[in-house]
Amino acid sequence: MSAVHTQRGFGGLVYLAFVGTLGVYFTFAAVQGDYGMFARVAIKAEAATLTAERDRLQADLAEMQNLTHRLSDDFLDLDLLDQQTRDVLGYMRSDEIAIR
Repeated sequence: MSAVHTQRGFGGLVYLAFVGTLGVYFTFAAVQGDYGMFARVAIKAEAATLTAERDRLQADLAEMQNLTHRLSDDFLDLDLLDQQTRDVLGYMRSDEIAIR
């Protein structure tokens, strides 16, 4: 009787190397790729920054709309008009003293 002699070729090693390489590639892509975990954290941080900037701009817009309404023909705020006259034109009343 002859003994069965099995010899493993390089096919198994090539297959194992190929599967290992694919695993490393996909793990790397999942962590550092364009849609990986690091990119996701960066996108969330940018979204939070942009949301805060949007809220700040909305508050600025609301303030400007309020000031514009207070200086409109329909509703005239004399205190605001006096303040704007002082700031923009540099006017002052005759009973005031300017200290520089």
